[in-house]
Amino acid sequence: MNSKQLGKLGEKIAEKYLRKKRYKILTQNFKRKWGELDLVAKKKRNIIFFEVKTISAREGFAPEDEIGWKKKKQLIKMSQIYLSENKIPFDSPWQIDIIAVEISPDFKKAKVRHFPNAVEDNY
Repeated sequence: MNSKQLGKLGEKIAEKYLRKKRYKILTQNFKRKWGELDLVAKKKRNIIFFEVKTISAREGFAPEDEIGWKKKKQLIKMSQIYLSENKIPFDSPWQIDIIAVEISPDFKKAKVRHFPNAVEDNY
């Protein structure tokens, strides 16, 4: 399985996890030339943008550690573009969460960690 396939599998696992936690999925893979939002969801009145990071458990590092300041800036910009394009006021409650997915080498188990409000607009 290449890294793109692994990433898609991680996004499916994350989506299933979020639906189970009663998030309403609004959009998957929102792409523009500046970047991509993996998942956009709503829970109560909040819009939540999700960055999903997936690794095979044998890789030996935490997937959430792969999100540096440049990626965080891009996520903030993409979130603002999504809000603007969907005519959602910027002062509406929104946040950017990270979901880390570690898949076992045999692809039979996955460990999901959710980091709410992991990216803040202070860059």
